[in-house]
Amino acid sequence: MAIANNHKMALLYMMRELLERTDEEHTLNASQLISILEGYGCKADRRTIYSNVEVLNDFGLDIIKNEGGTGGYYIGSREFELPELKLLVDAVQSSKFITLKKSKELIGKIEKLTNEQKARELNRNVFIRNRMKTGNETIYYSIDGIHEAMNRGKQITFQYANWKLDKKLSVKKDGGLYQVSPWALTWDDENYYLIAYYGENGGIRHYRVDKMMNISVTEHDRVGKEAFEDFDLAAFAKKTFGMYGGTDENITLRCDNDLIGVILDRFGKDVMIIPDGSDAFRVNLLISVSRQFFGWVTGIGEGIRIESPKRVRDEYTGYLRSLQELYKE
Repeated sequence: MAIANNHKMALLYMMRELLERTDEEHTLNASQLISILEGYGCKADRRTIYSNVEVLNDFGLDIIKNEGGTGGYYIGSREFELPELKLLVDAVQSSKFITLKKSKELIGKIEKLTNEQKARELNRNVFIRNRMKTGNETIYYSIDGIHEAMNRGKQITFQYANWKLDKKLSVKKDGGLYQVSPWALTWDDENYYLIAYYGENGGIRHYRVDKMMNISVTEHDRVGKEAFEDFDLAAFAKKTFGMYGGTDENITLRCDNDLIGVILDRFGKDVMIIPDGSDAFRVNLLISVSRQFFGWVTGIGEGIRIESPKRVRDEYTGYLRSLQELYKE
């Protein structure tokens, strides 16, 4: 069948044009749509437009006719509204594990989820050049490999890298392989982490995905199922500061009342707040005690105090003394 008589192609071209070019403020009337379809080599008249609108509405598109003026057509509701797309763009921009190149590619794809006018509005909000971004372009294949291993219930091997003074990633253990059982992926502090079980009798470990290289899915079955049966990823993220491991301790903190927002932002609204006089409160938390946790407490300052256990208080005061020693003349 010649393309001039190809009504199916006319329907598809019309759907694409309405999706890409229209909204409540930008419409296309029947005459304009006929001209557009003829530009694609499709024969069309007003009956073609009316019929296509009816078919597309039955298909699920929300095509609305503006009765005012020239009576143009436009797409009403869409799968994603503009504020939702802005949230997605912000997430891509702020993600350090997504490279600059891939950030631009993903934002370009997000822009295609709306029309041209709103896509330009999204593009004006793109400020990614000076954001800290990973240089590891293979992270997407790494994530794909990790998901494959989890879906198949298999272990993975990989090389793990650290940053060096030349600003390049260098593999650890002289390039030796790590072998772990992957169980979860989490996004914390703008980085992507693998939560895995290490060794037959090891424990739960976490690895930054952008530092994992040359991931390979093995034929070894995953281990550590028992350790992850009651694993709470949200609780793990709350107790672990900067994803640095430490010894789990039940900590009591005494805080000034004006720090309630800080505590709720960090640990969630399900924590129990115990009033302590008129100007302070106590909170009991499970914390993975590390220097990063001590740094968090120090950064808040005099309004917060570790009350118990004593061994953690002593460890914290030792941490403070070591910092003080650094600045002695």
